[in-house]
Amino acid sequence: MSGGFRSIMRVTRPLCGHVKATEARHPATETAPEMTKAFLIIDVQNAILSGKASPERQPRIDAALDETVARLAALQEKARQAGVPIVLVQHDGGDGHRLAVGTPGWALREEIAPGQGEIVVRKKSADSFFETDLAERLDERSVTHLVIGGCMSQFCVDTTVRRAVSLGYDVTLVADGHMTGDTATLTFSKIIAHHNETLDGFDAGKATVAIRPAANIAFS
Repeated sequence: MSGGFRSIMRVTRPLCGHVKATEARHPATETAPEMTKAFLIIDVQNAILSGKASPERQPRIDAALDETVARLAALQEKARQAGVPIVLVQHDGGDGHRLAVGTPGWALREEIAPGQGEIVVRKKSADSFFETDLAERLDERSVTHLVIGGCMSQFCVDTTVRRAVSLGYDVTLVADGHMTGDTATLTFSKIIAHHNETLDGFDAGKATVAIRPAANIAFS
């Protein structure tokens, strides 16, 4: 892909009033400079995986989450040193939800707490772009390539990765930087492996997803 701009239509929803369609322009990004990247950390909140496994398995889930958060925190520091925009997405749960707004479980994990100038985007759905200002925040910074990690793999991470590509952003998903709990039929490790395999090479137009381990990701 070489030079030029491609135009995509994005639907934005203001806090009140009618849905409005706006046109956003992103430069072609196959050889995009590093300055066009941003680091997006999704739903790394205190209670994100609470109760997401059997009592026997929960300690293993908690330990794996701690390891994942440590890798994300290391990438966050790399991004800071490179001057790359950092965006933290925080899910607002309703009353009684483990991520209910204002509760200890809702708070972002201390390890990845936003620093000065880092953006926090609050959402209420699995799609980090849906009824939020995430796209506008990225456009303000001329971002064309997202490095993504966080929770949960099959819900907010998968949905946001696919939506980002459909909006024209290239995506690097951190292979060992997203986490989830067990389900009735699959352990968390199988879910993560499935989504890494499924999303690798996923594309929409000229925008694509690449899967890379944290150790292989650089911001400068």
